[in-house]
Amino acid sequence: MGLQAVEAGLLLQFLESFSMVDLFDTVPGGRVDLNGAVIWPRQLDRDAQLTMLEDLRAVANAAPFKQYKTPGGHKMSVRMTAAGDVGWVTDRAGYRYSPRHKDGGDWPDIPTSILKVWRLVSGVERDPDSCLVNFYGEGAKMNLHQDKDEADHQWPVVSISLGDPGLFRVGGDARSDRTKSRWLMSGDVAVLAGDARLAFHGIDRIKFGESDLLPNGGRINVTLRVAQ
Repeated sequence: MGLQAVEAGLLLQFLESFSMVDLFDTVPGGRVDLNGAVIWPRQLDRDAQLTMLEDLRAVANAAPFKQYKTPGGHKMSVRMTAAGDVGWVTDRAGYRYSPRHKDGGDWPDIPTSILKVWRLVSGVERDPDSCLVNFYGEGAKMNLHQDKDEADHQWPVVSISLGDPGLFRVGGDARSDRTKSRWLMSGDVAVLAGDARLAFHGIDRIKFGESDLLPNGGRINVTLRVAQ
């Protein structure tokens, strides 16, 4: 066998050893595993982030951000809105998905700029029917929780970070499981799927004012999911 044939065979073996997701690791920053959660650092460049931010302003104009209370009456530190067929809401009646926002209107459509991210990293053909948008101001956080209000947990959850860094903590299926943490930067994308789909996770704190993406500081987290 000639040298060229040997080299071609080795190259073929190398390529066959990678899945399509593995080949995607060539993006800047590669892929990071955090207790089973997959993080794609710097997945969105500055222009893509600004485009998405403009789309989110339109979402917020149609369905303004609200500061919800939990069923126990505790006011959440984040402000929330949503897009898609249903949005997540909470009040004394409980946690749930609703086809209408608190002002009584339908949720706006999920922007194409956001759907593109889902189609790139989710690994599934079905599009999400819900896009939750959380705004973290100074001092805001999200306690450890599971995303389990969806009808079928086989579908992944895709999260996009915009603005100030947020300290992302991920554990296991039990609240007492050991956790790992990583700062999510503006443009990072995280995916909870497979064994990590029901992992406890949260945002311990943000570095308020570190990013200049949002004029007045803060962090936006966009979370895509199949709710129904």
